[in-house]
Amino acid sequence: MILEAAMLQVKPGLASAFEQAFAQAQAIISAMPGYVSHQLQRCLEVPDKYLLLVQWQTLEDHTIGFRQSEQYQQWRLLLHDFYQPFPVVEHFERVLTG
Repeated sequence: MILEAAMLQVKPGLASAFEQAFAQAQAIISAMPGYVSHQLQRCLEVPDKYLLLVQWQTLEDHTIGFRQSEQYQQWRLLLHDFYQPFPVVEHFERVLTG
């Protein structure tokens, strides 16, 4: 299992609109092959900052299956204009479980 992590800095004043758009966009990602789960969390200390965590079966489910799909274009249209700067997306694999 792979964990995708992205710190999302939303443009000031657009948090509510971003959350509404994400509510629509989550239906896109959750229907993708290899998708396991996701969560969007809002930062308490920094306004307009979010953490997106998505679990995928494999790295390729995200980087190829999702990112190179037609559905990703819909995701991009819904969300990418909200970010400033554009987020860095990183992938992690579990080492230890507590």
